Amino acid sequence: MNQGYTAELAPSAHAQPWRTEATAMVKLAGPIVLTQLGWVAMLTTDAAMIGRLGAVPLAGATLVLMVYFGLYVFGFGVVMATATLASQAFGARRPRLVRRVIRQGLWATILIVTPSIVLLAWTPEILTLLRQPAEAIAFSGDYIETLKWSLAPAIAFVVLRNFVSALNRPAFAMWVMLAGVPLNAALDYALIFGKLGAPRLELFGAGLATTSVSTFLFALLLAVALFRRPFRRYNILGRFWRPDWDAFRRIFALGLPIAGIMLLEAGFFICAVFLMGWISTATVAAHMIAIQVPHVTFMVPMGLSQAATVRVGHAVGRRDPAGAYRAGWTAIAMSLAFMGVVTLVILAFPASLASVFLDTDRPDSAAVLALATSFLLFAAIFQAADGIQAVAAGALRGLNDTAVPMGLAALCYWAIGFTSAGALAFWGRLEGVGVWIGFVVALVAAALVMTWRFRNLARRHYIPEMPPERETL
Repeated sequence: MNQGYTAELAPSAHAQPWRTEATAMVKLAGPIVLTQLGWVAMLTTDAAMIGRLGAVPLAGATLVLMVYFGLYVFGFGVVMATATLASQAFGARRPRLVRRVIRQGLWATILIVTPSIVLLAWTPEILTLLRQPAEAIAFSGDYIETLKWSLAPAIAFVVLRNFVSALNRPAFAMWVMLAGVPLNAALDYALIFGKLGAPRLELFGAGLATTSVSTFLFALLLAVALFRRPFRRYNILGRFWRPDWDAFRRIFALGLPIAGIMLLEAGFFICAVFLMGWISTATVAAHMIAIQVPHVTFMVPMGLSQAATVRVGHAVGRRDPAGAYRAGWTAIAMSLAFMGVVTLVILAFPASLASVFLDTDRPDSAAVLALATSFLLFAAIFQAADGIQAVAAGALRGLNDTAVPMGLAALCYWAIGFTSAGALAFWGRLEGVGVWIGFVVALVAAALVMTWRFRNLARRHYIPEMPPERETL
């Protein structure tokens, strides 16, 4: 999308020492991480409460979520371009360009979500074509009927979160997200089990709770963006219906490769669930439980990844290559340190962590718990690699470098990882364990090639060009 240039590493008025960069990264990443943790807390609450309905409903919900998250990840990836472009515009002190980017990010959300909702209505048929267990598919229709309507507010929330983060105010999105955690738990409890005066709706109620909370979060953050300082002066909905094809094109030119990278990674994990479905319903349920732990821990490097995008983008906007690469390496080091600690925790308490998601008094729980515990041991092994690859990819996004990383992701997750997972699971007769070994292989490969790419650009002192001045929209 952008032609870059090689800049000399001359002393810069904006250059900061490593300690100062680390402090700035923590201040930005902390609220973003807590926002991510709030989001995953809601997903974990959903899984824990649905798990109380039994292993088969949990497996059915898991299969639905795999289809849903494939579409969510695509939309999330495209609108993540707004984080890069808005951060660069903010770093260059061009507020009207910030507004144009965010406004067109909301346009992109509408374009992406409309066909996605139509496709989600066919989820049971999709699962049947994928030869998933019939007893699990029987629970899918009720769940997706209400869950699909959460897609639009969920992706639009990401656009607004990128807006406040680009302006160095991520705490606003954090407080909004944290407000949704107890609301989601209360609605899950009431609508799934028929408590607090509500009817017992089980999976239909779980989807209804998610949609209600997603809509509330988007509306609340939109109110903040429109009426609170310093956001209101950007007037992000001003001339909303006026097209801005240059900004719209830039979002998709940068965002489609980002979505491609995320889909290649997420698609690998999603298709792994379908491999589990070919093994047994109990294996699907155990996988759903085991993946919750690395899903939670991954939110810290995911938040650091988004902070790296913003910090690198700010440096690009002010034409400071030294600051851009210092921000990236700082975030990578922080992720490695955190995930190293997480590895030790998972190795120490695998069974205790897995049991949180099951009613151990149910007769079908023992086999599921044993499988989930064995899977968690492999989760501990890939923690560091998972964190490194995520943050390196985020730093590359700040440099507008997405096309080459997408090719590297295809190599790591599919040519290497998925091939290994399928071969070990079925030809090697390791079943679910073989799939999890494939996760380890893929993530280690991704960590190596993403850091290699970032190091290669750093040695060239590369930063991309900014768009020409156009401040009339």
